[in-house]
Amino acid sequence: MAVFDTKQIMEIIPHRQPFLLIDTIEELEPGVRAVGKKCVTYNEPFFAGHFPNEPVMPGVLIIEAMAQTGAAAILSKPENQGKTAYFAGINNAKFKQKVKPGDVLILELEIVKEKGPIGVGKGTAKIDGKLAVSAELTFAIGSGE
Repeated sequence: MAVFDTKQIMEIIPHRQPFLLIDTIEELEPGVRAVGKKCVTYNEPFFAGHFPNEPVMPGVLIIEAMAQTGAAAILSKPENQGKTAYFAGINNAKFKQKVKPGDVLILELEIVKEKGPIGVGKGTAKIDGKLAVSAELTFAIGSGE
């Protein structure tokens, strides 16, 4: 059973449809790590143009889904509630397999470094236990205003 459903995720992070890219948070250790799930459907708006004859989820959106999972972890800390996590960097992104309609992405992000409002998370996106994407994400916590 999920720790957070979509409605509860929206209470933590500011993203909304069509840019909310995670469906549930399956595991959560506030400020430490989170595991999210994204059920990829053919109805995703980006598939209309990426690509019409071979729908593939854009890699940048997989990274964004990973970041939203990490944002749920970092913004669950009491001192960060109501704030926003912004991208400050993306390093060592590797794309190992296509993500297509019908896939279930399991997104995991672990916060590995934090200094003041800046932090780094290491993330993965897997399909059926096989690595699809990995990346190191740097974030900055802002006021959310």
